[in-house]
Amino acid sequence: MAVPPGLPVVIVGGLHADARRAAVARLLADVPGSVVLHHDLATAAAGTVVRTIRDASGVLDAGEAPLVNDCACCALREDLVPELERLRDTGGTRLAVVELWDSVEPKAMAEVVTAGGLTVTGVITAVDPALVLPYLGNGDDLADGGLAAAATDQRTVADTFARQLEYAPVLAVADSPEADDEDRELLAQLHPTARQVRIGQDLPADPAEPAGPTAPAQPSGDGLTVPTPRRRALSPLAQAALAGFDVEAAAAAQHPACALLPAEADAHGVSTLVWSMRRPFHPERLYAALEDLTCAAARSQGRFWLADKPDTLFHWDAAGGALCVESTGPWLASLPDAAWDMVPPVRRAAAALDWHPEHGDRCQHLVFTSPGLDRDGLERLLESCLLTDAEYAAGPDAWQRLPHAFDTLLEV
Repeated sequence: MAVPPGLPVVIVGGLHADARRAAVARLLADVPGSVVLHHDLATAAAGTVVRTIRDASGVLDAGEAPLVNDCACCALREDLVPELERLRDTGGTRLAVVELWDSVEPKAMAEVVTAGGLTVTGVITAVDPALVLPYLGNGDDLADGGLAAAATDQRTVADTFARQLEYAPVLAVADSPEADDEDRELLAQLHPTARQVRIGQDLPADPAEPAGPTAPAQPSGDGLTVPTPRRRALSPLAQAALAGFDVEAAAAAQHPACALLPAEADAHGVSTLVWSMRRPFHPERLYAALEDLTCAAARSQGRFWLADKPDTLFHWDAAGGALCVESTGPWLASLPDAAWDMVPPVRRAAAALDWHPEHGDRCQHLVFTSPGLDRDGLERLLESCLLTDAEYAAGPDAWQRLPHAFDTLLEV
């Protein structure tokens, strides 16, 4: 696989710093002429972000970028594209590896690079399988661990790690001696569509070449016969870095209306429950059950429908014992026909796949993944939050008169 022309950019991120550094080092070793651009946000307290550019031999250049509006991540955004353009225009760089600082999320940076007119050929999140469950269960604020990207950063370790993991189409997986089958199964169920590549995985020399340490000897200009070094194929990690990346498709895959969520699974003590229903939730009963539902799984996500708010699609996003519920706009069924042309085709296609003659795309679609998941108990709890037969039969006008239990949570 050849390196494409221009300046390919691969983004490598992840809170598992040792795994991330190992993945970056592997790319430097595998792709001659590659360099790493890294912005260290840990220096933000001093008012700057430290930028380094290095190759396999060491640091080539270093500098500082001042904070923008007291925000280290904003400084990164402002500095990233100009530095990549400089690498492109200087020439000689075959691959630019953007190594993100610990808590920086790849989605925002991939969109910044693409908007700047550069080509992102891959997004990789580096993961240590033994740390997946501990990080998903860590509800601490990033600020408590010195990982906040801005003074206003209110993210937690768990929700940040979940987004880093689920956005990337490629996971660079560390060979962790502490990881067991449950750890690896949890990783597989959390992101079943990801391509997993072991950081230390090698490819043999290009199979198109003859076997052995060298290709057939070739005559030299002075009549002597000298061995020709055998061409080696790119490693699986380098191939993944250059495979191509679609920013718009990646964003659509994260939208709750058409997200590519995990599928039903049960193996090695880890389960994924996919729960779908065509009846709205009673807002008061669901609100009362939020804590139990949030703590039922290491990770849960999806979309849901409240009886008192029939036009609004709500996003469910839980990790680390904390739940984020937010409105993500209207259900398509609540829109006039004329507005459908403004909806992205991928969302229209997703809705059409499961369109209900009465409710349209309104539904409950929640996915829970965890070791030791109590599937039966969780299903009973979820079903108890739906409208009863009598409440359902009362119809939409009556549903909207139910207690608006989520108004405080949603800051309506």
